[in-house]
Amino acid sequence: MYISPNVTYRPLTQDSAFSWFGYYDKLQVDPTGRFALCMKTTFEGRSPKPDDILEIGMVDMQNHDEWITLGTTTAWCWQQGCMLQWIPGSTEWVIWNQRSGDHFVANLRNVMTDEEIKHPHPIYTLAPDGKTALTTDFRRINDTRPGYGYCGIVDPWADELAPEQSGIWKIDLETGESSLILSIADALRVGKIKTPTKQWFNHLLVNPDASRFTWLHRWLAVDEGRGAFETRMLTANLDGAEIRTIDTSGHMSHFYWKDAHHLLGYTKPEGQDFHFYLIDERDGSLKVELDDPRNGHCLYLPGEHIILNDTYPQGPERLQELYLYDTHTGKREILGQFPAPKAYTGEWRCDLHARISPCGTFILFDSAHNCGRKLYRMDIGEAVENLLS
Repeated sequence: MYISPNVTYRPLTQDSAFSWFGYYDKLQVDPTGRFALCMKTTFEGRSPKPDDILEIGMVDMQNHDEWITLGTTTAWCWQQGCMLQWIPGSTEWVIWNQRSGDHFVANLRNVMTDEEIKHPHPIYTLAPDGKTALTTDFRRINDTRPGYGYCGIVDPWADELAPEQSGIWKIDLETGESSLILSIADALRVGKIKTPTKQWFNHLLVNPDASRFTWLHRWLAVDEGRGAFETRMLTANLDGAEIRTIDTSGHMSHFYWKDAHHLLGYTKPEGQDFHFYLIDERDGSLKVELDDPRNGHCLYLPGEHIILNDTYPQGPERLQELYLYDTHTGKREILGQFPAPKAYTGEWRCDLHARISPCGTFILFDSAHNCGRKLYRMDIGEAVENLLS
């Protein structure tokens, strides 16, 4: 294990429960920088069952890291939790997914007044204005990619390869109204992919000005079994119009919007090596932005030229590296290396999934290097200064 002398870090959760936040592209910290959202379970090492309860809460980082319980859910997975996140720009409202009878729904909660609002659809990603959400079918994801969907409700179109009734929904968070803007069958009509295949959508993300969104269209070869899938990346307007195919390599993995039209993504374009490429979604043109052949979960710090990234376990010690990279100079600053226990593999692995605070001076990440998965805070202001010096 290694910790940079230019950072300080501490666990934000220290009880016997297993705690984490999940994905790297969600707002974990409120705009004031005081409260960090988090989730807790009493077990690890197996898939969630329909009656497994996940506790939802937040850590008060200005009051001795006090835990404040907000609610519970039975709609969750190991990699992305229950899509818990702050409503963009709000210091009071958070949202997460729940199961209600035979439906998945979204729960909006005011953390100051305890007021709650239920929406009839779960959410996947929020637009930066906090008024619009997009979602896809967690029932189908659970069937095709365990660890990313929710158990407890069967996909009604499980036997259909590309259903017209399943796809991407747009949700008005103010009225609760929703509409299917793009079906899996619609996407199948854009370009050509191998058939027959079972298809699904995953990893939706709205761009910074809420004009476009991106997602991954994946398909599973019927005769190849679970786990063998290919991928292409597409973008569209928030009403589902003007679909563009921007990566057909089959290798697109983690990505993040840099601005309204450029995406940072880990992929292997035809005839090129694995790296993090900056892709123009208008025409698919690209260039290497971060020359690291190792896959990881990437995002930009405020200012859009320093990348925060991690790696999967490397070497015999299974070290997960957390680092900064300056795209202007090519300098790299290793923030830490954390050993991942061998038991943390597959669906219930614990990726670092580092998230940046609104001020950009500290990050939060998940790690299982000490007594199970826990939530950690790392102050990186000095490391950023060192990188820029």
